Order: sequence, then C-alpha cells, then structure tokens
Amino acid sequence: MSSSYQKLSMTEKIGYGLGDFAANLIFQTIMTFMAFFYTDVYKIPAGTASAIIFFGGFIGAFSTIIIGVFADRTRTSWGKFRPWILWTSLPLGVLAVLVFSTPDFDANGKVIYALATYFSLVIIYSANNLPYAALSGVITGDMKERNSLSSYRFVAVMLAQLLIQSLLLPWVLILGHGDKAVGFKNTMMIFAIVGIICFVITFFTTKERILPADKQQSSVKQDFVDMFKNGPLVVLLLVTFLVFITLSLKGGMYIFYFKYYLDPIAQTSFLNDIGFNYFISEINNLLAIMGLIEFQWPKDAPTSAFSLFNASGVFFMIFGILFSKSLADTFGKRNVFITFIFLSALTLLLFNFYGSTSIVIVFITQLAHGFFYGITIPLLWAMIADVADYSEWINSRRATAIIFSVMIFGLKIGISIGGAFGAALLAKYGYIAEVVNQVPAAMEGIKLSVSIYPGFILIISAVLLCFYLIDKKMEVQIESDLEHRRKN
Repeated sequence: MSSSYQKLSMTEKIGYGLGDFAANLIFQTIMTFMAFFYTDVYKIPAGTASAIIFFGGFIGAFSTIIIGVFADRTRTSWGKFRPWILWTSLPLGVLAVLVFSTPDFDANGKVIYALATYFSLVIIYSANNLPYAALSGVITGDMKERNSLSSYRFVAVMLAQLLIQSLLLPWVLILGHGDKAVGFKNTMMIFAIVGIICFVITFFTTKERILPADKQQSSVKQDFVDMFKNGPLVVLLLVTFLVFITLSLKGGMYIFYFKYYLDPIAQTSFLNDIGFNYFISEINNLLAIMGLIEFQWPKDAPTSAFSLFNASGVFFMIFGILFSKSLADTFGKRNVFITFIFLSALTLLLFNFYGSTSIVIVFITQLAHGFFYGITIPLLWAMIADVADYSEWINSRRATAIIFSVMIFGLKIGISIGGAFGAALLAKYGYIAEVVNQVPAAMEGIKLSVSIYPGFILIISAVLLCFYLIDKKMEVQIESDLEHRRKN
C-alpha cells in the first residue's frame, strides 16, 4: 500500500483533532459571547457592535479565498498546509487576547480598537483554519480513514463547544474576581496558551502524504474554472451555506425561546423534577462556604434550562459522531448525510407543535436532534476532501486549499446571514427587548425561528444532496484510480 493510503495512527488522529479543539476555544467564544462582550463589558453600542461582527464575518470569508490561493502554492519541506498552522499559532493567540481586552479609550477609540483587533483576528483565523481544514484532504487518500479522522476532529470540536457554552462565564467570574473585563482577558490568555500548544502538537504529529505532481501547473483562473465545472463541489457549497444559516439562526434564537416562549414555572418544575436545582443549590452552598458568593449560579429558570438544553444537545451530538464512521463506511457518506440531515430537520419541525409548558418533550426532541445532526457533522468535512479528490480525478490537477476555502467562504457567509435573519425575524414579528410579556405575534415568530424556518432550510439541504454525484460506488472508483495514478 502506498504511503498516501496507509492507516493513520491514533496519535496522528488525536494530534489532528487537537488543532480544531484549539481553534474552537476561540471560535466558539466569539460565536457565543462576542456581542455580549462588546455591549455589556466593553460598553460599545449594540448597533455598532453588531456592524463590527457582521462585516468582520464577511472579511473573514473573503480572506479565506485569498489564503486558499496562497496555501495551494506554498512549497516547503514541511508540506503545503502544516507550516501555516505553525506560523499563525502565536499571532492567533495574541490577537484572541487583544480582542477580549478592554483598554481605557473614549467611545470612538473603543470602536477603532475593536475594529482593528477583530478584523485582524478573523484574517489570522482564516490563515490558520483554512490550511488546517485542507490538511485533512492530504493526510490520507483512504476515504474510510478520512471518515475516522473527521470523527476524531469533531469530537474535539464538541468538547470545546461544551466547555465554552457551559463553563466560560463561571471561569470569567472566577479569574476576574467578579470583574468580567479582567476575567475575559485572563480566560483568553489561558485559551491562547492551550491553543498554541495544541497547534504545535498538530504540526508535529501530522504528515502530508498526498502531494501534487511535480509537473502540475495551474493558474488561479484555472483553479476557479475547475471548481465551477465540479458539480459535487457546487452542490456541497450550497448545502454548507444552508446548513450554517440554520445553525446560526436557531442557535441565536434558542435563548429567546427559553426566555419568552417557554413557561418559566414549567421550566422550574422540570428542573426540580430532574434534580438539577438541588444539584445547583449544593454547588452554590459550597461556593458560599468558600467565600465565592458572587460566583453563584443564576437563579432564574430560563438561564438554567437554556444551559442544560445546550449541554444535553452537545452530549448527544458527540454520541452521534461516534456512529458516523461506521455508517459512512457501510452506506456511503452521501446516503448517510441525506438520511440524517432530513431526520434532524424533522426534529426541528416538531418544536412548532409544542406548547409553552411542554418542557420534557422539548428536551427529548433536542436529544434526538443532537444525535441525528451529530452523525452528519464529520461527513461534511470528509466530503469536502472527497470533492478535492474528484477534482483531481477529472482534471488531473489537485487544488485542495482553494476548494476548502470556497466551502469555508460559504460557511462564514451562512453564519453572517443566519444571524442577520434571526434579528430580522424578531423585528418582523414585533419583538420588543426586555419586555416580559411579548405580543402573541412575537412569541409565534420566536417559535417559528427555532422550528419551521430552520427545519425547512435543512430539508432543502437534503434535497440538494440528492444531486451530489459521489456515492459509495464512485468513492471506491475515485480512490482506486487515484491510488493507481499516484503509484505511477
């Protein structure tokens, strides 16, 4: 067996996964807390903070394309993509700390500082994350090994997401001794150190085995021409765009769903019945004994229920990821993706039929959604690597990074549009901030935003995947033909 098709060691798979764990310590913090940090901690006006984040997303998307062009043309003794991970690890860590720092400027100075640091961060993040993602396409040509590698990677992603969504705010309070500004900076310093170490481990434990032929010559124009002739790439780009609109939309609306739609008394009863409130009271008592009274868990039911809802969803996503490889190896990535993205869409549609007191069934549905969607998470990125193989198969030229960059471009645009879509829906249905009793239209709009709208978008994604040509049979054919070419 050629070196590009050898089985990967567990060390290499874990080493690769640590790279996305490191990246998501930063990415998940930005996704979950950037707006809160700018408005409530650094005291930037909400409209201005929203504009910084929105346009930063577009800058990150377009910079990804540029990085892809350069990464595909990088030539070093270390390979094409691994050097980028090493070179950007330190500046990425430094910028993450700077973004979550609060220098004492006037109002205009704060905006300028936020613009400069956030825009710099998204550019360096692109320079780190795009080559990291493309690396999965050249570590091995064995498509089953890619399925396994992707599963390791996204277990690491889910662990980072769980840490951020469940524990970051307590860390901020503890490390800042109650001062959120100090706490965010100190927390990000720890994340930066951990992240740099993980990136270095990724660099030293991975190897690029699939290299373009020495005689390969292609222009940037030719790379883009090849892409738009690549039918599976176009389909997967549209699917990526739609999936991340959905994730951004529903992810941003769940807090409103718990705060304004679901009945707080029913939430309290649910938390009492499962023993959550007792567990939290014991934790609070322990903190009080330690003199950490200001660090106690919030007492309102929607905050606790929302946190538990997110954590349980992530746990079942991890559970789903564990089944992804075996299912894909047996039935092919496309068929498994279509089946489980459709099932996850159906679970979202179910939220539309639940009343405000149906807390138990809301949580059960979340567990089912997390499991079904978790199975699809590694498949998307493994399929992007397959699309790069397909391009090489039909064009006899390999351009891994530019293909991954286009996919990440679609991802980032989807996230930006999904967030803006959520805000637009709130305005359309008459939502008024901080009003406890919202008008019926606003409550209905919030429910639709976590059910019907994201559910139908995922169904469209499942339909599009039916036009994705690379089924199990073609996967085997591509792998065999490319292995034969590379041996010769």
